[in-house]
Amino acid sequence: MVLIRSISGIRGIIGARPGEGLTPVDIVKYTSAYACFLNRCKKGDENLKVIIGRDARHSGQMISAMVSSTFAACGIDVIDLGLTTTPTVEIAVTELKADGGIVITASHNPKQWNALKLLNRRGEFLSEKEADEVFSLAEGQDFIFVSSQNLGKYDQDDTFIRKHIEKISELPLVDVEAIRKAKFCVAVDCVNSSGGIAVPMLLEMLGVSRIETLFCEPNGEFPHNPEPLSENLTELSALVVKSKANVGFAVDPDVDRLAIVMEDGEMFGEEYTLVAVADYVLQHKTGPAVSNLSSTIALHDVTAKHGGNYFASAVGEVNVIKMMKAKKAVIGGEGNGGVIYPDLHYGRDALVAIALFLSYLARSGKRCSALRNLYPNYYISKNKITLAPEMDMEHVFQQIKEKYQKQPINTSDGIRIEFDKEWVHLRKSNTEPVIRVYSESDSIAKAETLAHKLIGDIKEIIKIKTNGFSEED
Repeated sequence: MVLIRSISGIRGIIGARPGEGLTPVDIVKYTSAYACFLNRCKKGDENLKVIIGRDARHSGQMISAMVSSTFAACGIDVIDLGLTTTPTVEIAVTELKADGGIVITASHNPKQWNALKLLNRRGEFLSEKEADEVFSLAEGQDFIFVSSQNLGKYDQDDTFIRKHIEKISELPLVDVEAIRKAKFCVAVDCVNSSGGIAVPMLLEMLGVSRIETLFCEPNGEFPHNPEPLSENLTELSALVVKSKANVGFAVDPDVDRLAIVMEDGEMFGEEYTLVAVADYVLQHKTGPAVSNLSSTIALHDVTAKHGGNYFASAVGEVNVIKMMKAKKAVIGGEGNGGVIYPDLHYGRDALVAIALFLSYLARSGKRCSALRNLYPNYYISKNKITLAPEMDMEHVFQQIKEKYQKQPINTSDGIRIEFDKEWVHLRKSNTEPVIRVYSESDSIAKAETLAHKLIGDIKEIIKIKTNGFSEED
């Protein structure tokens, strides 16, 4: 077991030795380090204020109590949203003019995992530089705690999911009247986490006629792998068909990713959640769109159709948001179903994605499957190569770059090589000796052929023994 640190926070399995999982020692250490980081920016004598919230995992309440107590010991006031969503916490940080926030969620990881997602005063994930500063403070453990008369205060506020949804319903492109007139039946799978509170509430406020719920009890008992992928959503697909629903929605435990099931029970495609929402937004607001280097080029096609410019960022929500701001993008996100709509806030948000998608579906008058047929079919193959720890991955990347120097190459995050309407993206893992190999083409067979061609190139370059190299689909 290992405790994983990245710009998206600190995550690990509950129950282990300190440093090997997310233990009470680690929770206090990293919360103290984050508090120290915030205090370095403090101005004046008033206490700093942070927002916290959690998904429905069994460990969430325990971790939340420890985080709140640690902040109090650091002289920082806490507003606890309780069971909530990641985007709701992000919005609350800015709405309440807080100095930061922590979301207690391991997102799509299984229920034995949990994590501390650290936010800045803009309600966004810390930058790499900021996260490194927190990690350095944690390692040094040079913390100073306040005296009893200066302890931070603790308050609760369970109203923010509704406030979040009200803000969504007021967006100009969210057409509540059209959705109500469409008399939609919508099926939802909320994997027994916070989405079970937020998604039905949203659908009711949008005027959906009939809501078919599946796994909407926020008790933390995930009934299947919580990542919203097709292989984990067979029960939702069956419910959509059985209930004759117009569409089905599935979210991950912290509600920042959205998967869509069409009326025939087939998947809309995780890459195409962002594509469809972007298509709708760009019809009404021309401008740039951004996704990461490992996302489908269908977003490029849709953006070009509406006269906008498409830009690809390094992988990671922080990097997508950074480029969206730089390019003044009107829509962006990641190909895992993560939609970022800056008119609401800079963060992946499945709730606003649902509202925009239903508005598009209602206004178009089309079936969900007909809407999907508007877009070109691209297929992504995801592979990885595990190398021996001593292998020089920089040398491998340099050789690949030289071999394909005549092709368009992007080196902002590993190497992304373009071949007309195909591409392959090679990037190093931040936590293990692995090269991730993503490729896309107009058929899965072509995408896999392209991936295996690059895997073969890498194998030839490093010329290693069998026990030093392994390939996994």
